[in-house]
Amino acid sequence: MIGPVVTIKKNDNVVVIAGRDRGKRGRVLRVVPAKNRVIVEGVNFIKRHTKPVPQRNIKGGIVEREAPLDASNVQLICPECGKQTRIGRRRADDKKRVRYCVKCEGVVDK
Repeated sequence: MIGPVVTIKKNDNVVVIAGRDRGKRGRVLRVVPAKNRVIVEGVNFIKRHTKPVPQRNIKGGIVEREAPLDASNVQLICPECGKQTRIGRRRADDKKRVRYCVKCEGVVDK
């Protein structure tokens, strides 16, 4: 089976369209294509209880960090028109596949 096609990439600016953080914007820190998930900066915080590990210089306590979101719950913000949009894929002039904004038809990949 071929894995899911993730149209969101690292360092894209996205807006959350579903869930408790709906409407928040952020930059994608990591993409996990095997699970169809993305980690967005400043969104979907969880608390983790960690034990201290002196060898790795980790202090114990309650740590807040971002948890993965499903990729279907975020939508790309077009760098050209600035609106949240769906993403299409097509071949560019140099025969390379690029992502483009469906609203303004501007190329997202530079």
